[in-house]
Amino acid sequence: MLGMCRGRRKFVAASLALIFIPALTWLYLSSANFTVKPLPLSPLDPQSSVLIGAAAEHQDLELQLRDVEEHNHVLRREISLPPRVPTHSSHHSNSRQGNQLHTHSTEEGTGDSEAKKGVASGNSSDCVPQPVVNKCETIHIAIVCAGYNASRDVVTLVKSVLFHRRNPLHFHFITDSIARKILADLFHTWMVPAVHVNFYDADELKSEVSWIPNKHYSGIYGLMKLVLTKTLPSDLQKVIVLDTDITFATDIAELWVVFHKFKGQQVLGLVENQSDWYLGNLWKNHRPWPALGRGFNTGVILLLLDRLRKLKWEQMWRLTAERELMSMLSTSLADQVIHWNSPKKLRVKNKHVEFFRNLYLTFLEYDGNLLRRELFGCPSETDHNSENLQKTLSELDEDDPCYEFRRERFTVHRTHVYFLHYEYEPALDNTDVTLVAQLSMDRLQMLEAICKHWEGPISLALYLSDAEAQQFLRYSQGSEVLMSRSNVGYHIVYKEGQFYPVNLLRNVAMGQVNTPYMFLSDIDFLPMYGLYEYLRKSVVQLDMGNTKKALVVPAFETLRYRLSFPKSKAELLSQLDMGTLFTFRYHVWTKGHAPTDFAKWRTATTPYRVQWEADFEPYVMVRRESPEYDRRFVGFGWNKVAHIMELDAQEYEFVVLPNAYMIHMPHAPSFDITKFRSNKQYRACLKTLKEEFQQNMSRRYGFAALKYMTVDNNS
Repeated sequence: MLGMCRGRRKFVAASLALIFIPALTWLYLSSANFTVKPLPLSPLDPQSSVLIGAAAEHQDLELQLRDVEEHNHVLRREISLPPRVPTHSSHHSNSRQGNQLHTHSTEEGTGDSEAKKGVASGNSSDCVPQPVVNKCETIHIAIVCAGYNASRDVVTLVKSVLFHRRNPLHFHFITDSIARKILADLFHTWMVPAVHVNFYDADELKSEVSWIPNKHYSGIYGLMKLVLTKTLPSDLQKVIVLDTDITFATDIAELWVVFHKFKGQQVLGLVENQSDWYLGNLWKNHRPWPALGRGFNTGVILLLLDRLRKLKWEQMWRLTAERELMSMLSTSLADQVIHWNSPKKLRVKNKHVEFFRNLYLTFLEYDGNLLRRELFGCPSETDHNSENLQKTLSELDEDDPCYEFRRERFTVHRTHVYFLHYEYEPALDNTDVTLVAQLSMDRLQMLEAICKHWEGPISLALYLSDAEAQQFLRYSQGSEVLMSRSNVGYHIVYKEGQFYPVNLLRNVAMGQVNTPYMFLSDIDFLPMYGLYEYLRKSVVQLDMGNTKKALVVPAFETLRYRLSFPKSKAELLSQLDMGTLFTFRYHVWTKGHAPTDFAKWRTATTPYRVQWEADFEPYVMVRRESPEYDRRFVGFGWNKVAHIMELDAQEYEFVVLPNAYMIHMPHAPSFDITKFRSNKQYRACLKTLKEEFQQNMSRRYGFAALKYMTVDNNS
């Protein structure tokens, strides 16, 4: 790799103009001729000053093109290394292969022939010994990430890095508020040993680069790489900067070790672009600004931060930018051929594209839980959350026949909130309500129907594997109904353990509600048309803001897969009388909804209060601050009953709405209900957990909660 720069001016101009074209391999740019004096606000040379008119502009571009091409010719001649077979340390979806990681500079005194010999000889004894990364040395990685989609891309990148790594990692994320929330939750629940994460507010950096005219699709965030010397900690000496859509094929330490090869004033590691697009000769009048040749690529950058600070990088790039923009006017770059930010890019034809595509798809669907492995022989910082979790688990009795149930309560499930784009601001009248539900892959078909029945915001927790999450992504992107809705939050809870963590899923969905109220439903229920607006009006009518109420929406069911959904209470009562509809679970679990008093509901015209009874489990609208579901209940049985019991213990009033209803749609039995019905030990453990929960309730809520100790425990 080459370590040279023909001067301060071209070095800064190249790095500024190409600040976020993706990278495949790396090239060193030396600042050996840099001085610390301020850069004058003058053109690049007398011939390249700003001219007026089309002829002058054409001449200016020709001069710049010749200058850059001459420089690139020197670079290519001195690099002169053959492309590698696809075993790169990383790939960034370029259409060609890049140069092998190898440094060459006049300061090192190595010629081209020696460089070629090192590449060809592989691991033979003739190789010059290469520097290595210390076993437990921390590798620092900086990533600019903004928005929902970029956060999803980062996960695949991080998986590929974690899969190969043998060193502690420290990620530095420059994020907007959206990406910060998503990634903070993800890393908190991922619990990967020897990984540290810091976040830096991109909004505070916008003013540093917002003055630069910019037409690129990534907007202002791509330019934030320019201010990393100022943003990252002042004691951080070096960092690898990555774009979000990179996939690593080997250990990132292979990049980190290259820092040992930096000599003298070398401060940046970059590579020349590999795509023919940047040659500017693909069609008539094709002028890819500002590459003017191949240009340099900043999808992967090696930064020696301490040296850059000594060179007064902040002053340097600003002055150069001001000068360059006098003729270039704005930054505007195009995608490369194989770029994994679009499904279309996976169909590109290239001799190495199969390798890159398979590598990308592998990590896309790779089980992230498998990456929670300790680094051998490297002590990591004490993680108090992990430490407390291990202590709690060690106190459980493994001989307890209900051990697996008890363990599930403390399992930390990796969670990716807002897996898809979300955009919704609650109404200003403080009556807004979000529908909350949870589901697994076998209930996806309900999503479109629910979206048609409920126009308000929705918060959904999906229990999926990594591979299923990608299937869900394709499903949603192919649905006009789902893609037309931006007020649905999809939160992925990744599979782990043998039970369906139903109450954890509900808690995750509840935790992302941003409206004052939430309607706690299930995915296999369709709310009546207009329920969203009806509930909002009920907030005012029943003074929900100043009282503790749980508004009950009566539940019905049908055994027909094709149902003419009733558009009014009168239609519903007619279908009820004809036997098309039934009160929910009347034939198998009457206790669950009997207190709703369906006989009274038939003729009711105003809301009416009902009393809590044993095993009552209605679907209710409550305040966002209402208690969470108890996590000890997993799979089938007592998960909603326990929640309603706690609402009653906190003195919520249960008020049935006279003109509201929801209908359960038929489906095959879940795996968990099958286990409950067929497994005697399952039922015995559920009974034990119920008794323990009731005892906890009496301790928490005192004498008033003693009634929960005497209820019938039959399920």
